[in-house]
Amino acid sequence: MNHTDRATLPLLLEVTAAARLLGISRSAAYRAANSGELPSRRLGGRVYLVTAKVLDLVEEA
Repeated sequence: MNHTDRATLPLLLEVTAAARLLGISRSAAYRAANSGELPSRRLGGRVYLVTAKVLDLVEEA
């Protein structure tokens, strides 16, 4: 994924979207966010994952 592709994505991803991108289950993504394995932010009671960090994980794999 090049830099311009990243620029079109939102800064934060819903957990379900990040799980699909990573190829893991929604519950696994929540567990990883809760453990700190995936960088997350809470807004309005909802959990979001930091898009750039998720993409970095994908690119490292």
